[in-house]
Amino acid sequence: MNWLAKRVESRIHYGWLVAAVVFLVLLTAAGTRATPSVMMLPLEREFGWSRATISLAISVNIALYGLTGPFAAAAMQRFGVRPTLLSALATMAGGVALSSMMTAPWQMVLVWGVMVGGATGVAALTLSATIVNRWFVERRGLVMGMLTASSATGQLVFLPMLASVAQHHGWRPVVLIVALAAAAALPLVALLLPECPADIALRPYGEPADAPQAVASATQNPIALAFGTLWSASKRRDFWLLFFSFFVCGASTNGYIGTHLIAMCGDYGMSEVQGASLLAAMGVFDLIGTTLSGWLSDRLNSRVLLFWYYALRGLSLMYLPHAFGVHLFGLPVFAVFYGLDWIATVPPTVRLTTDVFGRQTAPVVFGWIVAGHQLGAAFAAFGAGVLRADLGTYTVASTISGGLCLVAALVVLRIHRRGALANVGAVA
Repeated sequence: MNWLAKRVESRIHYGWLVAAVVFLVLLTAAGTRATPSVMMLPLEREFGWSRATISLAISVNIALYGLTGPFAAAAMQRFGVRPTLLSALATMAGGVALSSMMTAPWQMVLVWGVMVGGATGVAALTLSATIVNRWFVERRGLVMGMLTASSATGQLVFLPMLASVAQHHGWRPVVLIVALAAAAALPLVALLLPECPADIALRPYGEPADAPQAVASATQNPIALAFGTLWSASKRRDFWLLFFSFFVCGASTNGYIGTHLIAMCGDYGMSEVQGASLLAAMGVFDLIGTTLSGWLSDRLNSRVLLFWYYALRGLSLMYLPHAFGVHLFGLPVFAVFYGLDWIATVPPTVRLTTDVFGRQTAPVVFGWIVAGHQLGAAFAAFGAGVLRADLGTYTVASTISGGLCLVAALVVLRIHRRGALANVGAVA
């Protein structure tokens, strides 16, 4: 990689190429995570499985995606980013391909819930935080925003095409396409992703030449490292405030809208392709909104940003059930408004985590906060499915999700910003 770094360095810092590779990996993982929402209606038609049954598998996937995060961040510190990521991508591709043979709900839970959920948890927000902290001193918020937006771009790239394939050819070709996409990311990581700037004789982007060298990666057991960091961080009120707010973030995005919007559109007579296109349109606006959020988090108070993000998201969710009844502009207004705010919460949350817990510990601490995000998503994915099955409508789920966002808007104002002086992660 040194030869490539030398050729690239004459034009741009190699960290930007690393960010581009990780963007593509995260895009692929995002498309993989979004695939079950496209499969929900075809599986319901072919096997007669209820939405609550399918939602259970999706909720296991979402929960493991989050719970894997802190252990993945610790494994990256112990074993390295590249080997950890290669293992996850291979597992993801194999698990998705294996799911083409499933015929029973327990198989969907095992493959999509356990295998794919755990593997995609490695190619997640904790990977972004690790890359940003290792490769960038300046422009961290902007890069984190761009990497976070890759999940929206994954929806943009995958969902309309996958929905069309599912509608015309069934769900099995869908999973094979996704498996091939995951496999295609393997050589990119193997050939283009160094462990850290020092491996190619560079400093992180924006770091002064006379700055002290970064501390070497941890050598202790990743499980002990992850739980030790959790034990230290859990003694701080700020950790629980960040955890709760991100729980609500996950419940209102991946859990509710990401999982159920296509099926919700079906309740109002829209096809899977139309529902997926709506999600994709939201992905376009989220690419803009989340990147802009990263830029703003480098300049403005992250607590104030999060207050407005959660408050506006809550109002948009309360509006959603009524949007279907507004001729012409109802859903487009929701798509633009909610899309800009979809996961704009991530860059300021990462910034606050780094400010409070310190640069070295932040990726693992953020991994536990992401676990809260995905537990919230799993709760909402299953809960919204149950409410829809019992009530025949998603209106109550929208109201609950919106109300929780308004509570989170108030909670984030209580988070303190102490700077990097507070490093609870001596264990890390």
